Amino acid sequence: MPIRYLTADAVREAEHAAGDLLANGTLMRRASAGVADVVAGELNRTGGCYGRRVGIVVGAGDNGGDALFAGARLARRGVACSAVLLAPDKAHPAGLHAFRRSGGRVVDLLPGDLDVVIDGVVGIGGRGPLRPAAAAVFAALTPPADGGPRIVAVDLPSGVDADTGLVNDPAVRASVTVTFGMPRHVHLLAAPQCGRVEVVDIGIDAPDKSGTGPWLAELTDGEVAELWPVPGPEDDKYTQGVVGIVAGSSRYPGAAILASGAAVTATSGMTRYVGTAADEVVTHFPEVVAARTIADAGRVQAWAVGPGMGTDDAALSVLAEVLATDLPVLVDADGLTLLAAHPDLAIGRTAPTLLTPHAGEFARLAGREVGPDRLGAAAELARRWQVTVLLKGRVTLVADPSGEVLGNDAAASWAATAGAGDVLSGIAGALLAGGLDPRPAGAAAARVHARAAQLAARGAPIGASNLLAAVRPAIRALLESRTL
Repeated sequence: MPIRYLTADAVREAEHAAGDLLANGTLMRRASAGVADVVAGELNRTGGCYGRRVGIVVGAGDNGGDALFAGARLARRGVACSAVLLAPDKAHPAGLHAFRRSGGRVVDLLPGDLDVVIDGVVGIGGRGPLRPAAAAVFAALTPPADGGPRIVAVDLPSGVDADTGLVNDPAVRASVTVTFGMPRHVHLLAAPQCGRVEVVDIGIDAPDKSGTGPWLAELTDGEVAELWPVPGPEDDKYTQGVVGIVAGSSRYPGAAILASGAAVTATSGMTRYVGTAADEVVTHFPEVVAARTIADAGRVQAWAVGPGMGTDDAALSVLAEVLATDLPVLVDADGLTLLAAHPDLAIGRTAPTLLTPHAGEFARLAGREVGPDRLGAAAELARRWQVTVLLKGRVTLVADPSGEVLGNDAAASWAATAGAGDVLSGIAGALLAGGLDPRPAGAAAARVHARAAQLAARGAPIGASNLLAAVRPAIRALLESRTL
């Protein structure tokens, strides 16, 4: 099953469904034990717990209670724990009592020689940036990269919105985030701010799909591998999917070469190219069957159209011709610019349609900026146009009209380079031709695209040609994981 990410309301629903476990404090005890174990794990990486120093920044309410109870457990293991109470009159009474009884100290300022700091300022109910008192505490810390303490956030980094992932200024940037039961939206949408996410089982279950708003999930590597089209004993080049690529031009052949090459690499079927860069494409990839016009292309199972094709009347005519078919179609780059001016070509199209905009292209399609709620924006455009929308970014979101969204955290931004989108179009187009629906096709393509960028980069900047060369190793690694 895909990894599901919950809204704040869904988390509250799950907690209340636990009944007595919530009322009698069992959930908090389990949560605080999980936080303490994760902090202990961080300390054990560099010499053990006894005699180490941990600071705790405590806000009002249950999030601060989790942190205080965790501090009490750590103090009983020989850790010197100091806590700053941001709202002393509103600190969790039982948690504060346990903390003090276990030897924890309440201080006005955190010591300067800490190994770990626990962020227990606000939880999923927090809104807006850190308040000045909390901001001052975290601003005084030496960054972990410069030898300062690692920051372990309870539930989410304070100052980051639980549902949209909006990172306010200022906000905590965590080394590790400890959450409970199942991950929240923020852990995917603001992945860089959360650091490593540890999910602690406290005995609650995710509610069924209900309520309003998008339903967010992420495919596992195993699920991507299971989805990926591989040839069976009875397959031939046609049964595995034939994708048509419309991209680039004789003057600007790069997009055509990258998109076609990615399609060739992604699956074992056939790639047909249509456009004026036919000679250049075949020179690089002689297995591609090239034609100058749609009419001469031959049969395909899906089209990927748009990268580098131009925005003149001829390009518009080709786009309209492709979208008039009953085949799955991916539209990217120049094709999106044309669609923004001619939305009726795609709105309400009955055949599968996948749009792959970056933020600027999204704004032209939607008539507004993406804004702080990327998840809501992608889901709304998908619903309004009745298409699937792949919103590019460090965290790629693939939304369809059902309200279900698949996300993918690239874990880095090595793929933020010219031409990388052309590679993604070729991969996703080939998956559409291979029979995948647009939402899983987009999510699976984004996963391989990100892994290829990591393989190609190895810590140094890359170009799209390097990225393309790493697509096959990335796919192979995923497919090999399926057999382990």
